[in-house]
Amino acid sequence: MNSYNHPFPPLLDQNTRILFLGSFPSIASFEQAFYYAHPRNAFWPILEEIFDVHLETNEAKKTFCLEKGIGLWDVIGSCERSNSSDTNLKNCIPNDFEKLLEEYPNIQVLAFTGKKSHDLFMKFFKNLKIEKVLLPSTSPAHAAMKKEEKAKLYKDFLGKYLAI
Repeated sequence: MNSYNHPFPPLLDQNTRILFLGSFPSIASFEQAFYYAHPRNAFWPILEEIFDVHLETNEAKKTFCLEKGIGLWDVIGSCERSNSSDTNLKNCIPNDFEKLLEEYPNIQVLAFTGKKSHDLFMKFFKNLKIEKVLLPSTSPAHAAMKKEEKAKLYKDFLGKYLAI
């Protein structure tokens, strides 16, 4: 079991309205220094499908998110783990959401990209007054739901907050 600190800052700015939250970056995300970097994670393919765009680079993904009012971060700031599985996260210390939401008051909703991120957030911040929405995990480990089903749920969610 090794100790890890979150390797990159949140992706957001003063125009961010939706903040997607994962649990903690995968090993692939650590290696690429970006969110949802595992080649089989469906997060980026789902957004590409919903918005009919092709996002090849991290820079393109970053620009796209900021233009759309979408932010990315993770619930956990540091933890111990021996692989990328969410079931393997131990001694979790959360990121500072009180401070973040104070600094970025335009954030209207927190969207959890899986049950683990939602459960961890609720463990530490259940009393925070902000809308919270649980979406299905885009991880390849969550194979119980087809990508098309996940994409529909993400599209329905995003349609409530963005012009798509």
